[in-house]
Amino acid sequence: MKKLIVIIIVFVPFFLAAQSNSTESRKEKKEERKEKINQMIKQEEEGALIYHKQGLFGFNLNTDGWNLIYEHGKYKTIVKTSLWWMELGERKDPKQEKLTKGSIAIPGLAIGNPFVYGKENNFYYFKLGFGNQALIGGKGNKNGVALLAIYGGGLSLGMLKPYYIQVEDPSTGNISDIKYNNNDSIFLDPNSIIGASAFGKGFGEIKYVPGLHLRTGLRFDYGRYNEVLSAIEVGLNLEYYTEKMPIMVLNDPHHAFLNAYISIQFGKRK
Repeated sequence: MKKLIVIIIVFVPFFLAAQSNSTESRKEKKEERKEKINQMIKQEEEGALIYHKQGLFGFNLNTDGWNLIYEHGKYKTIVKTSLWWMELGERKDPKQEKLTKGSIAIPGLAIGNPFVYGKENNFYYFKLGFGNQALIGGKGNKNGVALLAIYGGGLSLGMLKPYYIQVEDPSTGNISDIKYNNNDSIFLDPNSIIGASAFGKGFGEIKYVPGLHLRTGLRFDYGRYNEVLSAIEVGLNLEYYTEKMPIMVLNDPHHAFLNAYISIQFGKRK
């Protein structure tokens, strides 16, 4: 019994002290979070964006296709952030149109897999770029939107994947997957086309063409607090490749491509 009393006398104060310290620690953390939020609110009111680095993912809808983007930024000054980014996307000819067997002769008639009539290649690309983000207007009290200018450029890698279609040979009735070859009349014969081949057809025959690109845009960041990046960006892209990039058989291929884009972006700052 005496031992039990001694244990209680010795350890109870330590237990109570530990509980008290734990309660104080929770209060301190709560106050720290509250102070952090107050600081972020104050920064917003002053229109400043204060952070060490930022990262974002975005989906771009272009006037000639689409692409996905990852961007990383490092804070330099209150108005300038250095950037690097990666993009992966597909470029389409503005005149290309998905059809189905019979729809060329009779509009609205749909038979078989959809295909793009006269398409020679799928044009994919990968871009690695470097540039800057400049603060034009901070997040003021009235609108809560930061306006930023984005500019830079870098390397591009064009990837031409042959576009395959399924055709029926009118003389033999055999069905086969074919791609375009010069003076290939059956490829452009709408009566012979059944539909598009499987998506994976042609990936083993990709042709790689190097190039350069430039990017400029305006970003409207409406994210809550400075830690959250939620933005819409609009801008222009210019690309130039060392070879002409044929997409459609009946259209002239080009070295250079200019498009406008709108991008939805999400990310974080630290």
